[in-house]
Amino acid sequence: MALPAPESLKLENEYDFIIVGSGGGSMAAALFAKKAGLNPVILEKLDKIGGSTGFSGGVWWVPNNHVIKRHGVHDTKELANRYMDATVDFVGKGTTPQRREAFLEEGPEMVQFLEDEGMKFEFPDGWADYYDERDGGQPRGRSLVAEPFDLRDLGPWADKVSLYAPFTGVPFNALTMMKMLMFKRTMAAKRTLGKVLFAMARNKVLGRRIVAAGGAIQSRMLQMTLKRGIPVFSGFATDHLVEEDGRVVAVEGMYQGKRVMVRSRHGILLNVGGFSRNHEMRQKYQRGPITAKWTNANPGDTGEMIEEMIRLGADTENLDLAVWVPTSLTADGKNPTGAIGKDGSPFPFMHNADVAIPHYMWVDKTGNRFVNEASSYMELGEKMYEKGAIPAFAVFDDRAMKNYAYGNLLPGMKPVKKWLEEGFLVKADTIEELAEKAGIDPAGLAAQVARYNHFAKTGVDEEFHKGEREYDRFRGDPTHKPNPCVGAISKGPFYATRMYPGDVGTFGGVVTDERARVLRKDSSVIEGLYATGNSTSSVMGRTYPGAGASIAPSFVFGYIAAKDVLKKSHNASMH
Repeated sequence: MALPAPESLKLENEYDFIIVGSGGGSMAAALFAKKAGLNPVILEKLDKIGGSTGFSGGVWWVPNNHVIKRHGVHDTKELANRYMDATVDFVGKGTTPQRREAFLEEGPEMVQFLEDEGMKFEFPDGWADYYDERDGGQPRGRSLVAEPFDLRDLGPWADKVSLYAPFTGVPFNALTMMKMLMFKRTMAAKRTLGKVLFAMARNKVLGRRIVAAGGAIQSRMLQMTLKRGIPVFSGFATDHLVEEDGRVVAVEGMYQGKRVMVRSRHGILLNVGGFSRNHEMRQKYQRGPITAKWTNANPGDTGEMIEEMIRLGADTENLDLAVWVPTSLTADGKNPTGAIGKDGSPFPFMHNADVAIPHYMWVDKTGNRFVNEASSYMELGEKMYEKGAIPAFAVFDDRAMKNYAYGNLLPGMKPVKKWLEEGFLVKADTIEELAEKAGIDPAGLAAQVARYNHFAKTGVDEEFHKGEREYDRFRGDPTHKPNPCVGAISKGPFYATRMYPGDVGTFGGVVTDERARVLRKDSSVIEGLYATGNSTSSVMGRTYPGAGASIAPSFVFGYIAAKDVLKKSHNASMH
């Protein structure tokens, strides 16, 4: 079936259901609404379609779904509840028992619905829950990814998808890429690297435009949406919600150079992302130090519609939070060589796989460790703020430099000479000299290295238990014994880099109920208004239980919002 050209779509004055923003949750909502007989529309302010989901690693965390069960994973709603009890310790308005129940109940149903609509799921077996050692934790994981997608199948929409440039052309999911990072250490990783390089070369020869990660999710979601006849408009910059008689009934914004209003008969869903790219909002709502320069969030993460919901009286929660993914910068706070695109665009390093390698640790300026370095990236950022360790320092030896990846750079790709010239990499022949050059307390660092080297010998990290859970180990070096994540920092030269709390999106926003309806401070409903995704306070609270813990709730509560809108449309027709 040929897809309609973007320019052939004509914007109407009124729809049953308006969805603002084009992240994955938007399309899940639109697909359900359309199948149920409603007339939905998706309005995206940017030229590209896909939002934060398109820019992401492309993972859903959905407990008890049928796809993982096909692969023999034992999971139940009760196990998932126990795991969330053990990990989601924040008690707030976004984490109510009703919202959690809705997420756990509707999530598996939504996965089945999307598969029936054409989504091709894969199970990244072994991408463990981030706290798999806790009650209900799943060491094989509860996450799903999308099968890679050929952009040519989108026809005239092929260049309209929101993609994260460093992922472009990589035809495998993030778990496969993480497994490849150990290619200097294991035959399995060498085979994976060979497979990746062969696939990339073959795709180039055949003219394929294969995308994986978030691009695979959103390309297929867009294809499914367009095949259903759901109109998607890019370049509609919504900036105002229209209320009549206490109900939100329309959106206004700039479209094709004109101010346009579009009315909704039954409801408006905002899936508009967070505010990572809005420096003023970050200074206003978040902890310092913070800057929009550290983020890898999608360009549309600018927050104006969160402010618009606040104007209408929406309650908010956890605005100080982000999905932290640590990054590393030069001494004067700039991105180093390797973290800048060909066109000069910044793509800050993301440290989520390389933090679990041996011969590597983090310290604060006193020279002391303050966290299990192999923890969830979200936890690393939270600990940096909690301990005042901004910057923190990654300290590692020559083996870590030569054998393992750094950010997205494989061994052998690291521009060490340039890094030294830029003041990004600190290098020294002794630990004490390294400390002095980096601005770390020399005695403190020397004592910490001695303790850490003892842990490497015994295989037991007595301070932070690194390497004891599956989530740590699967990113470590399986050839390193006795602990794949803890190795002595003893072979010079020694190195250090400065670590900062980068992010892939903010993680707080307006408060919504179990039906995705936006609430005021007194818990009353702003009628007609729904929200999902990073513009809301998450059902995960201040924790990230597993890979895809922001994308999955965006999809699930978008799906739930569409169900509620359908119910309201039925009630309206009866009257």
